[in-house]
Amino acid sequence: MSHRSHLFSLRIGHAFRETCLSGDYGLGQLRQDLFAGISVGIIAIPLAMALAIASGVAPQHGLYTAIIAGFVIALSGGSRLSISGPTAAFVVLLFPITSQYGLAGLLLATLGAGIILVLMAMLRLGRFIEYIPESVVLGFTCGIALVIAILQIKDVFGLPIEQLSDQFLYKVPQLIMALPQLHWPSLAVAATTLLIMWLWPKLGFALSGHLPALLVASVLAWGLMQAGFDVDTIGSRFSYQNADGTMGMGIPSVLPAFQWPWQYAGDATLSLSWQLVKDLLPAAFAIAMLGAIESLLCAVVLDGMTGQRHSANSELLGQGIGNIIVPFFGGITATAALARSAANVRAGGVSPMSAMLHALTVLAALLLFTDVLAFVPMSAMAALLLVVAWNMSEAHKAVHLLKTAPRTDIWVFLTCFLLTVALDMVIAITAGILLAAMLFVKDIAEMTRITDISKSKRVVDKALPPGWSVFKINGPLFFAAADRIFGELSTLCEDRQGFVLYMDGVTLLDAGGLAALNKLISQCQRKQTQICIADLQFQPLRALAKAGVKPIPGVLAFYPSLADALHQLQEPDTALVAE
Repeated sequence: MSHRSHLFSLRIGHAFRETCLSGDYGLGQLRQDLFAGISVGIIAIPLAMALAIASGVAPQHGLYTAIIAGFVIALSGGSRLSISGPTAAFVVLLFPITSQYGLAGLLLATLGAGIILVLMAMLRLGRFIEYIPESVVLGFTCGIALVIAILQIKDVFGLPIEQLSDQFLYKVPQLIMALPQLHWPSLAVAATTLLIMWLWPKLGFALSGHLPALLVASVLAWGLMQAGFDVDTIGSRFSYQNADGTMGMGIPSVLPAFQWPWQYAGDATLSLSWQLVKDLLPAAFAIAMLGAIESLLCAVVLDGMTGQRHSANSELLGQGIGNIIVPFFGGITATAALARSAANVRAGGVSPMSAMLHALTVLAALLLFTDVLAFVPMSAMAALLLVVAWNMSEAHKAVHLLKTAPRTDIWVFLTCFLLTVALDMVIAITAGILLAAMLFVKDIAEMTRITDISKSKRVVDKALPPGWSVFKINGPLFFAAADRIFGELSTLCEDRQGFVLYMDGVTLLDAGGLAALNKLISQCQRKQTQICIADLQFQPLRALAKAGVKPIPGVLAFYPSLADALHQLQEPDTALVAE
């Protein structure tokens, strides 16, 4: 694949075709993918449950997502080693939807997001990932990390809060006021989980610390319960209804069944209507935008780790297909997960088969180990999400940006961060991109300058007639710069008989630049000031020709080079000749 073709190509199952069906894939590669898939699957099991709980739904829906979406996206997408499933970035989007519309509304919004992602792929929008500034991405990821961390405080400390406020400014005081009522057994379990997650990498084991941390935490919680202390677990908080009408505790050990998303059992089913679709459309659009950003950023990072190239539009297509299918089986929103994908690379994965095997590993856990998973403490799951939030924040990058980046990038970062925390992530991303674009336009406009080079012997090697000057313009003459440049020029030429505009440094002339130039020409025509325009590049020349700007005898003339213009000024009659 050529240097940039990965940004424009589109075909279903691109990554799977390039690797598993290429003829080079054999038993050795399958063994590597099997080890990587099992390793990542072990990591994904607790994360999928924790992220589902954080999104406001039962833990099995996170497992369904990792199984269905993880398999389908790997099979149909464009990134070789991406692992898809529930991710922390979506929590701040999904939890409000679940609170207002229940599980059925969340599944319907996910279906809408999948359709939007497929449309984005068809329109070849994958390449636009290049235009999202790092300060925007880092700002909203840090903001999301802080929001997720604050949401876990309740379970980490075992606080007796029935419902946290939706507003950040009220949520923090609510948590602070409840701290004196903390439940020390829950805090002990959470602290143990965090301690193991911190120490485990130092021991040098290949296996991730997620599973050992939860095992130790579960044993500790069981011991505390045997001693007479209550510890909230998945089994005590969540329940489900069996086929015979009896209630079970924890997670059902059955395969996800097909059902229309809006009729899925939850707090309430929804009646599908046009009004409901309109109400959920903004949420679906926000999910799709975040899913596109996160999945493509993950693919870019993996490309850097492996030296491979993903197909951006094919990845969007796979993500869309996965999010269209998964709601029909009770799965929530899925996208590529950077931490799990990086673990896949480190474990030796070589193709999408590793992601498909990761999904089968989660499926095996669902069918065989749900009784064990029911003993996992809620405070341990919250502690696990604290670690996820810290890792996704990339605090070291944020600190580095604040210390070294230009002031405009710092403003963009702080804007995205604060808006994500205080208001809404969609507002934050939109405002961040708009602010970054405006500041970029301002910086580019300030780079366009006009200089009087009349006395520069290196450029103007001939004496100019009395009342004449030569001005050089460097930079694009677009809407944000042209008025200022031509306004300065008009002031500089108040008492001039004429001037030469040396424009070899002008790379762009847009409609705003044309309007400002025409205004200058009209002013010079009234004042009988002559203009010579020399050395136009291709785009400005084409723009002038398309706009019908022609030489005006005695007022405006064009010359192919500065030397030609200066030669014309040496003639006895300096009246301009239309050329």
